Amino acid sequence: MSINIKVYRKLLQVPKGKVTTYSDLAKAVGLKNGQRFVGTVMKKNPYPVIIPCHRVVKSDGKIGGYSYGEKVKLKMLEKEGIKIKNGKIIDFDNEKFYF
Repeated sequence: MSINIKVYRKLLQVPKGKVTTYSDLAKAVGLKNGQRFVGTVMKKNPYPVIIPCHRVVKSDGKIGGYSYGEKVKLKMLEKEGIKIKNGKIIDFDNEKFYF
């Protein structure tokens, strides 16, 4: 199984209303310092409606980029109940999903 598929499968574990970080997702699939790689995998996500790449955010709580634009990512996260102010998740530690 390719590492990309491992990343997508692991991401499917993140429930609606929670987020993970690029770094935590990388570690969860055995990639040390693989956050940039995970970002590239998210950017290439062929099924963004099924594989929720919008739930992957920066380790400082900022929402980060999204292939359909940050405004779309922001709206999707807010629709799932994530509270965001000035591009950063409020109460980030409680919104994080831990693998």
